[in-house]
Amino acid sequence: MKAAPTSAWVWAFTAYSWTVTSVSAAWFARRLAAGRGQTLSVAASLLWQGAIYAAWLPAAGVVWLLLRRFGAGGRGIAASFAAGVAVVPLEALAASLIDRAFIGDGGDLAARVLDRTPVCLLLYSAVVAVGLAAAHHRRAREARDRNALLEAALAEARAVAPAPQGERLMVMSGARRIPVELSAVEWFGAADNYVVVHWAGREGLLRATLQSLEARLDPRLFARAHRSSLVNLAHVREARPLSDGSWRLAMAGGDEVVTSRTYRDALLERLGGQAG
Repeated sequence: MKAAPTSAWVWAFTAYSWTVTSVSAAWFARRLAAGRGQTLSVAASLLWQGAIYAAWLPAAGVVWLLLRRFGAGGRGIAASFAAGVAVVPLEALAASLIDRAFIGDGGDLAARVLDRTPVCLLLYSAVVAVGLAAAHHRRAREARDRNALLEAALAEARAVAPAPQGERLMVMSGARRIPVELSAVEWFGAADNYVVVHWAGREGLLRATLQSLEARLDPRLFARAHRSSLVNLAHVREARPLSDGSWRLAMAGGDEVVTSRTYRDALLERLGGQAG
């Protein structure tokens, strides 16, 4: 289940549910027909009930499209159940028409639709529940894939980290200018026309812009986390995913830097290009 794509297990579950439900409903349909003195063959009962539950496939497609469009949160749930206002009566009508086609009972169509509605409401709720489970499974899988790429980036950054005698930056700390090894810098933060340099629990100012600084740094080692921050991947101790899809990077010196979704995606795209 973990290795299979979301679509594979959703289709497998759909096929299993349709088969089991159709067979069970066909068995009850034959017993009901026998109780009325009617004869219903196995093939006819299976075709009858199979057609009724196959009519739910379009409804499942509608739910999945809504969850893809609005997400699996409150908006997606609200949109799915709002669509149910139209879907449930339509499914009840379809089932009633299929009933009429197989058993030839003219009867009152409106009454039959009304009788079918509670069961259709229950089935639609089950479809939404399965759709939500699939959406959350897909989201979790994508998050695991992104985290795996990030871990690969961190490992690569640590492998290419420069030697201790690498490039130095002249950083203003108080009234003094002190040299700071570039390899010791954990992250840079934008501050108007300056950049705040963070290293070993200390900080100082560098006369530069974050954009100009980023252009001269090794992209395997330094990456944008936000429009106002640039991190040294070799100093990231831990990366924790957040509920909105961003990352919280715990730096070796104790600072925490949040990577926005925009720069997260840019970083993953860059990593994908390097991997290719």
